Amino acid sequence: MDNLSRLAIHTMTTKPWDLPTAVAKFSAAGVPGVGVWRQWLAGRPLAESRAMLADNGLHAVSLVRGGFFPGLNAAERTAALDDTRRALDEAAAVGAPQVVLVCGARPELSLPENRRQITEGVAACLDHARQTGVKLALEPLHPMYADCRSAINTIGQCNDMIDQLGDTWLGIAADVYHIWWDPQLESEIARAGRRIIGFHVCDWMTPTADFLNDRGLMGEGCIDIPGIRGLVEKAGFDGPIEVEIFSTRHWARDQDQFLADIITAYKTKV
Repeated sequence: MDNLSRLAIHTMTTKPWDLPTAVAKFSAAGVPGVGVWRQWLAGRPLAESRAMLADNGLHAVSLVRGGFFPGLNAAERTAALDDTRRALDEAAAVGAPQVVLVCGARPELSLPENRRQITEGVAACLDHARQTGVKLALEPLHPMYADCRSAINTIGQCNDMIDQLGDTWLGIAADVYHIWWDPQLESEIARAGRRIIGFHVCDWMTPTADFLNDRGLMGEGCIDIPGIRGLVEKAGFDGPIEVEIFSTRHWARDQDQFLADIITAYKTKV
């Protein structure tokens, strides 16, 4: 990797920075893309955030996140649908081409019931995706999250859902942190092909101190990131490479130095 033309960094990666700071810092470092988490849009008009990105030469590559479809009653399920539709509206307003879906799970429900509600929830949002011109990106999460964050855990499950619902407004966000362990990864990425519309990178620390907030900078852990990148690119993916690192350790660091380290790792380890 010898240039930054495909690099995008999620606002959650540099969590201590608000949106104006992140946008200015990313732009000054030559980073062209940003994955926008919805919290960073709060407190200002969406048009202002979009203008802020444009004025700094940045583009939103994704909006994170919608989903969390399973609920214990109809009111909870309806609230999740309404929130995901709002996310699609927000994505359109800031110019993001996709909303990343963390599909959700409730430990009170069986896995089959969680997955049934997820499929129904995704299906119910597809018309709004079409209306806004923004795609929904299914992000399979590592199975350690199957109880309460997502009962969609593999690229294969995403492929099965897209086979059922269609791929016009539905794709896959492949995050190496969540998929690196899968023995069917190569065949399911090949099956997915151009359904893969997002590619997120970080690393898996050994030992992992916290399964949510101890992700590594690329090259710090055990994931074969270049290998997985090769698989998604062989399948047809040529879009932004999004750095998404949840790390209490890295958030406590000087964020300017962290940004410099991200760029170095992107150039040498991805």
